[in-house]
Amino acid sequence: MAGSGNRPPPDLPGSVLAVVSRYVRLGERVVAGLSGGLDSVVLLDCLRRAAPRLGFRLRALHVHHGLSPNADAWEAFCRALCGRWGLPLDTERVRVEPDSGGGIEAPAREARYAAFAGSGADWIALAHQRDDQAETLLFNLLRGCGVRGAAAMPVVRALDRGGASSRLLRPLLDVPRCDIEAHARAQRLEWIEDESNLDPRPSRNYLRREVLPVLRARFPGVDAALARAAGHFAEAQDLLDGIAERDRTEVADEGRILLARFARLDRGRATNLLRLVLREAGVRAPDARRFDDLTGQLRRWKPGGGLRFVIDGRCLQAWRGRLYIEPARAAAPAPIAWNGQRELAWAGGWLSFAPATGEGVGARALEGAAVEVRARAGGERLRPQAGRPSRSLKALAQAAGIPPWQRPRMPLVWVNDALAWVAGIGAAAEFACPAGEPGVRIDWLNP
Repeated sequence: MAGSGNRPPPDLPGSVLAVVSRYVRLGERVVAGLSGGLDSVVLLDCLRRAAPRLGFRLRALHVHHGLSPNADAWEAFCRALCGRWGLPLDTERVRVEPDSGGGIEAPAREARYAAFAGSGADWIALAHQRDDQAETLLFNLLRGCGVRGAAAMPVVRALDRGGASSRLLRPLLDVPRCDIEAHARAQRLEWIEDESNLDPRPSRNYLRREVLPVLRARFPGVDAALARAAGHFAEAQDLLDGIAERDRTEVADEGRILLARFARLDRGRATNLLRLVLREAGVRAPDARRFDDLTGQLRRWKPGGGLRFVIDGRCLQAWRGRLYIEPARAAAPAPIAWNGQRELAWAGGWLSFAPATGEGVGARALEGAAVEVRARAGGERLRPQAGRPSRSLKALAQAAGIPPWQRPRMPLVWVNDALAWVAGIGAAAEFACPAGEPGVRIDWLNP
């Protein structure tokens, strides 16, 4: 373990307090990622000083990757540190498998962020600092990134994993590592050293240990300059996002791109809009060549033509002139009993059941009944209006404009083995809630 020394440090707690106070509100839950390394220990030290002044609830989270023979010792160090400081600590043990290229950095990062997403916190505080920002920008540029990649890491962003509502906060992002070291020495803090940081084989380690020292010798202000450049790229990305949002208001209807209008955008704006739409859908954009091909096919689409792209586990499909982004899976879910829950997981989305008056399925029809949610089996019929004959679900789905690939997954609610409600179509006449009477409104929140 490392520590000690004596030089008057900058006011790091004051800097962190200023950043955190701009975003975190009274009573919010803040989880600090604690690896046990220098940066994360210093961040936790600053956050524990800020918490009483700002009134947020602080705890630490240590992710045990199991990749190092010292992993158990690191966990014990974090537990002892939090014990001394009177802070609650959660430990999440994750399993990390190498990616297709044999690398472990990206899978470990994904596992770590998945653990953060499951913390239930309002904010996840991470200890990335200015030297990390410079390293990230350089790494992304060498991979041929676009403007968003060149913007590197923002101070704040949403944690886009598993539907989590947490946000990431990086209070040290403008702080050079030398200031962090100075604070640690002045406060006589201890931390652990991760031996994997000494391995020059991972690309980031190579940049950190071999490339950046050479650049610093020739350009002493390189870290600040690269971090400043990342800020300029971030401003440019904000401008591009604003243009994409305005274009979306012109070419989208009910949240879906109308391909005839999309084709009227020039190629640059069409590409920019498509990047925004894919990012919001949680789809990782493909390489430049394939992305360019996708944009071109969307712009050339003609009525009656088919289009289907599978990207990052999601399927982009054109239907009736609109662009749909759907899960690539096709398997129908197994039946689920409903026992009064407000929500049921279904086909990667949710079925919600909300009390209502004069709409949905009548509450009386549900009382004491066996209610089950099923996928289509084929041959089902439903009568949507009283006094009219029943119709096949195939015909009703076509009339309702439900895309063909959604139909095998759309939920059907059965009451005592009678079809009572179908997503996108509504309640059967015999189960519809009469005006003024209590009912249950059912909605399928399809991802």
